[in-house]
Amino acid sequence: MLSLKESAGEALSTPSPALEVSDIQATVLRPRPKPYCGEYVILRVGNAEQGREMLRRILPHVAPADEWWVPSLPGWLGIAFTFEGLKALGVPQSSLDSFPIEFRQGMAARAETLHDFGANAPANWEYPFGTPDVHIALAIYAKTNQDLQEVLDIARKSHHDLPQISVVYRMEFGELPEGRNPFGFKDGLHNPHVEGSGPAPAGTEAQVKAGEFVMSYPDEKGETANVPIPLELRRNGTFVAIRKFHMNVAAFRRYLRAEASSPEEEELIAAKMVGRWRSGAPLVLAPNHDDPALGADGNRNNDFSYANDMKGLSCPFSAHIRRVNPRDALKDEVVAVNLHHFLRRGTNYGSPLPEGVLEDDGAERGGVFLLIGAYLHRQFEFIQSQWITDGNFISHGTEQDPLIGNNDGEGVFTIPRAPVRRRLKGVPRFVSVRGGEYCFMPGLRALRWIADLKPMMEADNVRSR
Repeated sequence: MLSLKESAGEALSTPSPALEVSDIQATVLRPRPKPYCGEYVILRVGNAEQGREMLRRILPHVAPADEWWVPSLPGWLGIAFTFEGLKALGVPQSSLDSFPIEFRQGMAARAETLHDFGANAPANWEYPFGTPDVHIALAIYAKTNQDLQEVLDIARKSHHDLPQISVVYRMEFGELPEGRNPFGFKDGLHNPHVEGSGPAPAGTEAQVKAGEFVMSYPDEKGETANVPIPLELRRNGTFVAIRKFHMNVAAFRRYLRAEASSPEEEELIAAKMVGRWRSGAPLVLAPNHDDPALGADGNRNNDFSYANDMKGLSCPFSAHIRRVNPRDALKDEVVAVNLHHFLRRGTNYGSPLPEGVLEDDGAERGGVFLLIGAYLHRQFEFIQSQWITDGNFISHGTEQDPLIGNNDGEGVFTIPRAPVRRRLKGVPRFVSVRGGEYCFMPGLRALRWIADLKPMMEADNVRSR
């Protein structure tokens, strides 16, 4: 188990260098458009030269962060590579060996660390997740289906005459009514603000050093990532943990119905589990009743702390949003919260389950999350293994996140109350992992570096194995 008694180190007191937003992929720094539709596409590379040719063709269409709001295309395209994909493209062995071990192993091999057991185990994932066939991941966003088809056509043309480049997976996604997720909660509300990425939002939450999310800038420790090598490869790059979840909405509704004595109490228990009302209003600002106006106000619905709720009477310690981002709730612990952030880019797939339906209709619905950070191990892996699936940091023993934890009918959720707390038992699994991958998302110049690798470098790479 990772120790929570850690030091953040000293943050830099000097201004951070300006971000090269023209070289950073838009997916890293910019939220998805609203409204949105899109598609994820996974490619397998059977020939290194054909793979690099495809990359040369598609590179002009990859969206940089500085053109996000005035794009030259009707949609936005991001590209990332698994470790197997970088090998398939002929990246030199010295560069491959310099990547962190968790990236080289891949998400499926890290199942024990991530608590991906039971229904979440890689053996139960959809193909091709967790297999050596996942090489290149494309994330394509647009505002309309017509625009989406135009960008998809560009992606197809990049490899249509390259027989060794094959599409092994496609998944459509889109915004649900009122911008909610399948469980009915307002989606995409919060991300940490990256220092230097643009004007800081209103509120009291501190900005986070750019090096936590993008390589070649100082991080919260005052350090700058020095791998992978060479600098041309890592500059303005980052890592992406892809997680596809199936959401059992009917099971969530049935559990609320069984534990509550009224529709109002159902909504309260749901809010306690998440830490927000369905409108997006946080419990620490609206502890007793939903406040839709607050939930709709982007300048207010994230401007809060837990300083006045240290007993968890408004927002339980084990609520989803408090676990994945404790903010100042751990200020009395030797825990460097700013070392454990990631940027979250979430999308939904499938149709919503009609209101009031308590039985599963067998449809696939859920979310795909791109969790972005420069340090997979102390960001995504730490949050997943410590804050989501372990309750020790909040003195709750084995209690897991009630919404996305690996519960299987024996879960517990504690709601602090005065004078006596309430403990909900028998929490089932509401979310199942359908697949996941670790990817490297390079900067645009690094994409060109990969695309322009010479066959001699590929040959040297083969001989060094």
